[in-house]
Amino acid sequence: MVENSSLRSLLNGRALVVGVNHRSSSMILRDRLFIEDEAAPFILERLKKAGIDQALVLSTCDRVEVQAFCNGDVPNEAQKVDQIIEILAEHGELGPSEMDGQTYIHWDEQAVRQIFSVTASLDSLIIGEPQVLGQVKAAHRLAKEAKMTANGLETILQAAYATAKRVRNETAIGERPVSIAAAASQLAGDLHGNLENCSVLLVGGGEMGELIAADMQSTGLGRLVTTHPSERRAEEAAQRLDCHTSAFDNIPSLLIDSDIVLTSLGRRQHAISAEMVDGAIAARRHKPIFLIDTAIPGDIDPRVERIEDAFLYNLDDLERVAMEGRAGRENESGAAWKIIEADVDAFLRGRAERTAVPALSRLRSHFDTMREQALLDAGDDAEKATRLLINRLLHAPSEVLRDAAGTEITSKSHDWREMEKIIDRLFGLDDEKKARE
Repeated sequence: MVENSSLRSLLNGRALVVGVNHRSSSMILRDRLFIEDEAAPFILERLKKAGIDQALVLSTCDRVEVQAFCNGDVPNEAQKVDQIIEILAEHGELGPSEMDGQTYIHWDEQAVRQIFSVTASLDSLIIGEPQVLGQVKAAHRLAKEAKMTANGLETILQAAYATAKRVRNETAIGERPVSIAAAASQLAGDLHGNLENCSVLLVGGGEMGELIAADMQSTGLGRLVTTHPSERRAEEAAQRLDCHTSAFDNIPSLLIDSDIVLTSLGRRQHAISAEMVDGAIAARRHKPIFLIDTAIPGDIDPRVERIEDAFLYNLDDLERVAMEGRAGRENESGAAWKIIEADVDAFLRGRAERTAVPALSRLRSHFDTMREQALLDAGDDAEKATRLLINRLLHAPSEVLRDAAGTEITSKSHDWREMEKIIDRLFGLDDEKKARE
């Protein structure tokens, strides 16, 4: 772990995250603070006027967060944080005090870790949600357009993207569905394969039915047809989903062409009977049909479950699959966090190592110059050249060490002790001492 003072120098500034999320705050507060894309440039402009010239604003249903980078040292941490909170509060038409106790503040290493974990979707209400990375990238793009990114923040974000990719590729954190709609789409894919080759029949205009249909469309669904006892409502659903309609009386023939059937009428009578499904299966030469009944009470005759090649699921079934998916992601989060911790440490160490390069270059150049001069002064005498080189290389360090040792006696300074430890570490003198012992 890198100390905060070292972190500031290796980053040439300080990382800062200020925000509210699903753990720290109420939904009411997050709703008030929510920042639409069109409002983000105004928030970024205010941050710039407050002296924060590298920042992005991430606003989702789970969080409203400012990820920033402050160049150089920050003599007054509290003032910088107060400025960000004030900007967010004014946007939400709140007093800053109304955010007390609901805001988190992270500096330096903790801020870097927060950015990495958010980008990898480990700090979300639903762990592993793939949309989060896209949301971070969208916020990053808006910050770039507002000229609010530079080397400090940019370097952290690029490293966070690489870590998010590792988490996605090396764990199963995003593989299992966590919502009812995602569960339905995955089950349909498990049965039929690529949904691009599938046809879906949506019976009714309920919200859950349309939600599942839309999720399947997002995966590249081949064809969607909607029907409803009310022709007007069928047309309205078709407009929302950009699909075709068919007459409600055509359900028996529509079933023959449908690989997936969604129902959401809830009229207290079955819209699809076992006989309809049995006939459709026979006409399809036993190509299976996946039926999802989202209505309460149900739209599909429960006897359909007994028909071979007909697979009937209701909301309880889908919720069970989604809950198993959430549990699976929670189990995978441990492995994902190990990746986060390792990558944060590697990122900070990498930055630290790069800060040493200029000093090492100067030292090597100095040694080369002294070597050339020693060779010139010694002529062809190799022993004399090496003796001259050693004496010259040690002259300046010896003077500094003698001065530090003398100062320790007269002023009780501990500079000498620290220098002695550094010398032992730099030149491996501790190892030589241990070898002799």
